[in-house]
Amino acid sequence: MNFILDHPLLVLALSLVGLYLVEWLGAFRKRRQSLEADEREDFGLIVAATLTLLGLIIGFTFSMAISRYDQRKDYEEAEANAIGTEYLRAELLSAADAARVRALLGDYLNQRVLFYETRNDGQLRQIDATTARLEADLWTAVQVPAVRQPTPLAALAVSGMNDVLNSQGYTQAAWRNRIPTAAWSLMAAISMFCNFLIGYGMHRAEAKNMLLLVLPLVVSISFFLIADIDSPRGGMIRVHPRNLAGLSQSLHAH
Repeated sequence: MNFILDHPLLVLALSLVGLYLVEWLGAFRKRRQSLEADEREDFGLIVAATLTLLGLIIGFTFSMAISRYDQRKDYEEAEANAIGTEYLRAELLSAADAARVRALLGDYLNQRVLFYETRNDGQLRQIDATTARLEADLWTAVQVPAVRQPTPLAALAVSGMNDVLNSQGYTQAAWRNRIPTAAWSLMAAISMFCNFLIGYGMHRAEAKNMLLLVLPLVVSISFFLIADIDSPRGGMIRVHPRNLAGLSQSLHAH
C-alpha cells in the first residue's frame, strides 16, 4: 500500500480504472433490473447523501495532506534557523573548537540539503548514516569544551547544538507522518459505492456514452492530488530546501 501511495501517478491510474469498472458494473446490473418510478426518488436521495459523504471525506483528507505539507515546510525553515544560529554561537568557543564545529556544521548542512532533494532509497540510507555520524561528532565537538570549561558561553553553544539535533528529529517525524492507510481505505470504499450507484442509476442510453468516465475521473484526480501532496518524495509537489540551500550559500560566501 505504501509503495502505491508513494507514486501518485500510479494512484491516478489504478483509481481511474477501478472506479470506472465499478461504475460500469453498476450500469450493467441496471440493465438487468430497472428501477420503478416510485423507487427513483428514494434512490436519488441515497446517491446524493453518499456523494456528499464522499465529498466531505475527500475534503477532510485533502486538509490533512495540506497540514502535513505545511508542517514539513515549517520544519525545513526551523532547521535552517537552528543551524545558522549554532554557526554563529560557535564563536563563543575557543578558536580551535569553533573551527571544528563550523566545519562539521558545513558538512551536516550539505547532508540536510541532500535529504530533501534525493529520491533514491539507497542514497537516502547513506545520507541517514552520514547524518547520524555527523550528529554524534557535532555533539562531541561542543560537549568536550563545555565539560572542560563549563561557562555560560559554552552552555549557549551546547543549547544551540541541542536545537540543531532536535530540529532534525522533528523533520524526520514530520516526513513519516502520512495520511493513515485506514483513511485511504475508507475513501476508496465510499468512492466505489458512489460510482456503483451512479452507474446503477443511469438510463440505458447514458450508460453507453462518456458520462461513465466523469465521476471516476474527478475522484481519481482528487486522489492523485492528495497522494502527491502527502508523498514527501514521490510527488511533484515537494518541499524544497530553499532555506537550507540559501544558508549553505551564505556560509560558503562567509
